[in-house]
Amino acid sequence: MDNKTEIFDFYENGAEIGRLERGLGVIEAARTKELLSRFIKPGMTVYDVGGGIGYYSDWLAGKGCTVSLYELAPSAVRYAREHQTAPYYAAAADARSLPVGDGSCDALLLMGPLYHLIDKEDRLKALSEAWRALRPGGLLIATGISKFSSTTWALSVYRTANDFIDDEVYMDMLRGELTKGEHHRPEKYPNFIAEAYFHTPEAFSAELTEAGFNVDELLAVEGIIWPAPDLNAKWEDPVSQKRLLELLRLTESEPSVLGYSPHFMAVARK
Repeated sequence: MDNKTEIFDFYENGAEIGRLERGLGVIEAARTKELLSRFIKPGMTVYDVGGGIGYYSDWLAGKGCTVSLYELAPSAVRYAREHQTAPYYAAAADARSLPVGDGSCDALLLMGPLYHLIDKEDRLKALSEAWRALRPGGLLIATGISKFSSTTWALSVYRTANDFIDDEVYMDMLRGELTKGEHHRPEKYPNFIAEAYFHTPEAFSAELTEAGFNVDELLAVEGIIWPAPDLNAKWEDPVSQKRLLELLRLTESEPSVLGYSPHFMAVARK
């Protein structure tokens, strides 16, 4: 199976359904909403490109934004249309060729395509389309996955929850991620994320700059808190959550630890 087919099938078969409602996805969703709220305001026209089943599209529409979701997998688009709690437009489209007019949105989200386009040429093409779609001064919110994410996760649970580090197949996957940034899902682990390109924060910012964007901020999503034992239980406790968020916010833009966060978000301007 080629990587484009693997990626399409991964999302066409419902990989995103419920993902942000369990495990670390709960923290990812809460933090992403917190960060988006700083920059995207009611009344803005927003394109959510590669937005999956519309989790953030629905939320932004509910906050008074005019939202259009463009997602590669038709089944995800159908799911988004059928589960709207606030009205927004949803259509199947490729991030590298958007069916939109020039300068037609105030903000554009790329929270997925840039880590599922393995070839740099394709990532720059998606960024070029984002540039075209944004009005002058428009806002790009782009998310990357750290190339250290699989390694740090496996180490955090090494021989307590699993022994992936002892598996040569898993180690070979890590070698590719750490040396080339390329994630190739082993056949042995069909539930892992599909083929992807994992960045360092510095390389991620550099690609956006190469595409012509001015990067204002680079922010950690899950940040340094994600390995905390029983994180989800602590997150449900208001006192613990307040302390965790304070630690995360204090370090969210610290270059020394940005790559430790599974996801990081770039805030850039056209």
